[in-house]
Amino acid sequence: MLSVRPTGAALGAEIVGPDLSQDLDDATFNQIVDLWHQHEVLFFRGQKLTPEQHVRFSRRFGELELHVRKDCCRPGFHELFVVSNIVVDGKPIGSQDAGLFWHSDLCYIHEPSRGSLFYALEVPHDATGRALGDTKFASATAAYDALPDDIKQKIAGRKAVQSYKKGYYRERNAGPRKPLTAEQEARTPDVAHPIVRTHPYTGRKCLFVNEGYTASIEGMENSEGDALLGFLIEHATRPEFIYRHNWKVGDFLLWDNCAVQHQAVADYKLPLRRHMERTTLTGTAPF
Repeated sequence: MLSVRPTGAALGAEIVGPDLSQDLDDATFNQIVDLWHQHEVLFFRGQKLTPEQHVRFSRRFGELELHVRKDCCRPGFHELFVVSNIVVDGKPIGSQDAGLFWHSDLCYIHEPSRGSLFYALEVPHDATGRALGDTKFASATAAYDALPDDIKQKIAGRKAVQSYKKGYYRERNAGPRKPLTAEQEARTPDVAHPIVRTHPYTGRKCLFVNEGYTASIEGMENSEGDALLGFLIEHATRPEFIYRHNWKVGDFLLWDNCAVQHQAVADYKLPLRRHMERTTLTGTAPF
């Protein structure tokens, strides 16, 4: 049995009951998938997962991506991308500055990710015991629905350029990143996707632009295109579209990369430790 506790925000729900370390029956798993499509973000508290169990549960949803940054993957598990500020023997165990800007995972590839499955292993706390390092999620479906009709007409059929290099090289709290290798650059050329994307499972319209990786609008003069893109990016993360997740150790959270964009809140630093691991589902070409 499982129960559903909606967050009360534009998206998000807690699912109570399932132990994700166990093999769920098909009926329970299919119910989780339906709830995910409905709420766009789902989370399960108090999970205790091995890396093998994290990967196995994730594969119930489909094929997993192998991240372009192999140096940030868990040793022995190319499917597990590590997000952490922890340094061992002078070397970061994962990405120290991931997600500081609003973005959708892998929006910059030809077939962007269907979704991401994030597991909290260590969560930083302040002196009062309050958890730090929240993640904010914004509903791209709610954002599209709230657009004025004239803007919907203006962006219908248009595409925006998504650029991995734009997001990779922008200024960050951790300082400049080391240059991409030739192989990494070859794997991540700029790509144009519809500004208004149709969700491949629900059929809903999603506003598919973000602060982190969207560089320009195709077919528009720079000044006009920049102004429109700036409006869309700001609109997409208005407070009424956002759910802010306060992490606990053992949280397992799924978000939909077509219907959701997200941003990490960097309000902590060493010696406060944060360690998360993510699998990423392959997706389909936007339409």
